[in-house]
Amino acid sequence: MSSRFRRLLVLTAVLALALGASGATASRGLVGNLTNTKVAGINVDQTTIPQLEALMNSHRINAVKLTNFYLRRIRQSNAVLHAVITVSPTAHADARAADRARRSGDHRPLLGIPIIVKDNIDTTGMPTTAGSWALAGSTPPDAFIVQRLKAAGAIIIGKANLSEWANFRSAPSSSGWSGIGGQTSMPYVLDRNPCGSSSGSGVSAAADLAVAAVGTETDGSVVCPSGTNDDVGIKPTLGLWSRAGVVPISSNQDTAGPIARNVTDAAVLLGAATGVDPNDDATSAQTGHAFSDYTQFLHSNALQGARIGVWRAGTYDPLLVGPVVEPILANVKSALQAQGATVVDPTDIDLSATANELSALLCEFKSDIGTYLQTYVHGTNPVSHAPYPQTLADLIAFDQAHPNLEGPWNDLIFELADATNGRDSACDDLRAATTPPVQAAINSLMAANHLDAIIALTNGPAWPNNADPNEGDLNGHFELFVGSSGAAAVAGYPDITVPAGHDQGLPLGITFIGGQWAEPKLIGYAYDYEQATHIRVPPQFIPTIGDALFPGVPNP
Repeated sequence: MSSRFRRLLVLTAVLALALGASGATASRGLVGNLTNTKVAGINVDQTTIPQLEALMNSHRINAVKLTNFYLRRIRQSNAVLHAVITVSPTAHADARAADRARRSGDHRPLLGIPIIVKDNIDTTGMPTTAGSWALAGSTPPDAFIVQRLKAAGAIIIGKANLSEWANFRSAPSSSGWSGIGGQTSMPYVLDRNPCGSSSGSGVSAAADLAVAAVGTETDGSVVCPSGTNDDVGIKPTLGLWSRAGVVPISSNQDTAGPIARNVTDAAVLLGAATGVDPNDDATSAQTGHAFSDYTQFLHSNALQGARIGVWRAGTYDPLLVGPVVEPILANVKSALQAQGATVVDPTDIDLSATANELSALLCEFKSDIGTYLQTYVHGTNPVSHAPYPQTLADLIAFDQAHPNLEGPWNDLIFELADATNGRDSACDDLRAATTPPVQAAINSLMAANHLDAIIALTNGPAWPNNADPNEGDLNGHFELFVGSSGAAAVAGYPDITVPAGHDQGLPLGITFIGGQWAEPKLIGYAYDYEQATHIRVPPQFIPTIGDALFPGVPNP
């Protein structure tokens, strides 16, 4: 672990980051510092963005105080949480500018709201590294979605740690680990894994390191860290948010999305970043389907009369994990029914076509990462003193030349992708055999059962962090995995996760899945469920609860 601290300090010197050596706070002292989330007498952990805007309009609080509060929490926590890679050097100036704009009558929906974005999303003035030293110091201009957030008044105060290369480099791996940022820890139990790849984004929202955060997902990387950290996360329909200026895995599945502590804030961010981007053809399809304000769909009676299906098969092992997760799923069903929904159980999605998913992603990644590097990454790497990589083969060569920076994990996924021909006719055939069948499976299931949405467990209890390159996530026990992201991810359809329960203090989420452009309906259902249950609790930064992977069941 000490080598990771040294790497973080080297990056601090190279990139003049604002995290500094002051983050040596011990986890024991962390709790007392971070459980207090009041600013000017206002508990910001429990205050939504619209409420913060009203408070700033009435001069109860301002952007400078908010920004200072979050920057201080980042400094206090980062040596333990490793959730933030970079802090904006203009954060204070941006906050002062937001306060001046408000005094001049500006009332944009995110004015003065501090936001953290994942460090694979391009941001002017802050490096975009995907967690890898291969991109250390690379500073492309703002991605389209960052432009949109700033246009709505948001202050981008920092970049979140992540699973390096969005967890598409090595096998096995540890979610939340990157060469630059080290291993992210979840704030509920500090030695547990926050899930990935938007690990730092999920932790930043949960631990009040910003008002809200932005993550990215190819398959599970928004919803899993959201569920694991008691957050709300939205993975939008493909094309609702632009992908231009975001380090890719595959344009066929990639999308960014909001992560927040409540459905209201996630809805505010979702609307703020929509828009047709001339640099992303997929966004043209959103015309007539997108909204700049999704808060209009926050209805506390949205579930009344809705038909909700329950998806179980393939999302968890009922024998190994069922004793932990099924009581939580039963509670969710009861809450939905109490709100007036009809629950159809089971309604399982046929995911047989996802057998092609990895093969499709490998060939798509080879082409798409090369396009990103050649479009956005220019100049000389300040660590290697050589030109930045421009191809996947260059990235592999960098890792081989710098094992002290990029260990302990291998490059197996990189190597498998590089062995393909990239986007060719065979790659196109793989995608055609993957996405349309899953879309058809969801569409036909919903139509046959007259469903408005499908629910499934988002995640299981967080597992202990593990740096063993032979085991990685879940300590090698992948039969204990709980997840339902594949259906919406492969289909390009939306889903939203909401806190659903806890197992010995470890959060579990429930995912609402819908058809293409179903965000308004899903947000309404999620909000109704959230307001009826109020499951989320703030983190207490407990050091450990022991080594059991799932506290409710014996280790396998």
